[in-house]
Amino acid sequence: MVDPLYSSSKFFMQAVAQLESVAPYVGVGPDIISLLSMPKRALVVTVPVRMDPKPGQKEGEIQTFLGIRVQHSLSSGPGKGGLRFNKSVDLGEVAALAMLMTWKCSLAGLPYGGAKGGVACDPYSLSTGEQERVTRRFTAEVLPFIGPHEDVMAPDMGTNEQNMAWIYDTYSMMKGISCPQVVTGKSVAMHGTRGRREATGRGLVYTVERAASQIKMPLRGSTAIIQGFGNVGSVAALELSYLGVKVTGVADVSGNYYRKEGFPVEELVNHTNVHRTLDGFPGIEKDKVTKAELVGMPCDIFAPCAMEREITGELARTLKCKILAEGANGPCTEEADMFLREHSDQVFVIPDILCNSGGVIVSYFEWVQDLAMHFWGEEQVKKELRHRIEQAFYESLNVAKRHNIDMRTAALTKGVERVAMENKIRGLYP
Repeated sequence: MVDPLYSSSKFFMQAVAQLESVAPYVGVGPDIISLLSMPKRALVVTVPVRMDPKPGQKEGEIQTFLGIRVQHSLSSGPGKGGLRFNKSVDLGEVAALAMLMTWKCSLAGLPYGGAKGGVACDPYSLSTGEQERVTRRFTAEVLPFIGPHEDVMAPDMGTNEQNMAWIYDTYSMMKGISCPQVVTGKSVAMHGTRGRREATGRGLVYTVERAASQIKMPLRGSTAIIQGFGNVGSVAALELSYLGVKVTGVADVSGNYYRKEGFPVEELVNHTNVHRTLDGFPGIEKDKVTKAELVGMPCDIFAPCAMEREITGELARTLKCKILAEGANGPCTEEADMFLREHSDQVFVIPDILCNSGGVIVSYFEWVQDLAMHFWGEEQVKKELRHRIEQAFYESLNVAKRHNIDMRTAALTKGVERVAMENKIRGLYP
């Protein structure tokens, strides 16, 4: 039975339903499945921050924000998961994302449990100083529950390398030692790893290559639509374009855009690096379409890289792609997933816990390098990322063939199985 604290969240209940759907294939009793359906720990904190003074004020007002850190499982190792700054952050969303992180880390063979965090704020309305104060105060509030062997944060929606540097510094100052291992996703100058920023989008493309090979679809000359043009979507678009894929559709908070002849991806990326959104890119206004129109446009690869639950059942029925590459976490609702499962012979779905696992895989590489204080070159990072994510792809594919199930169920089965068996073997304390 799911606690009412979480059951009001559709996203969390969707994550629980996915867990329960793989129970017949996992080989453990209902008690272990019940244990894994709830987070181990959820911490909700108040984050009071002195805002910048407004004109005429000597001192800014104090504003309080809601902060959350959820650790779903710690049986495989320290918690691992991003910290997002977004107005929509709530307990159910963060708990669902933490659960997905558990399966994602397990599927990739990483010695981590799943965690996630968030602060309910609009990062784009905050000054740099306000963002720093929010980040540092949140870190101070959750300090007893984080650490290089307890819970390791990373960037997520609305946060970046700078936020990670502030967490690293705050933790180190309060502990009295320099501890870069407490976060990943740092800049290279702050003991980060080369290739981390591009890792999620790059990993998405590695899985698309494997899926295209399975359905015997040549990538050169194929077309792609990228929904969401942030860090994941923009890197995925760029990497696909290097393989000869024509990107005909893009979308972000400014709108949805379709151009049959394809977009100049490098120019789009350069524009968003400066202006944050696609808005204002020369000539793009005439390419504007609705979200429903973009989703329904014909393409070979459709990559939802925005928010969770963006693809509804109604939208899923209009998809005209051969490969659905889930760059976002939980981008399909239950109805969409059901439809796609029934049409798995037409659309090859690369599920989120496999498709977007490149970020956490390279975060693991960063953590390992920080612990050893021995750093790799980018080519080694790319090689190890490809190896890990392709291994997870083929393990999922083998499970799908063995049980005659779809790829999402197969990937979840493989991810849940490892964690479930660890819990079964370790037993219950005391």
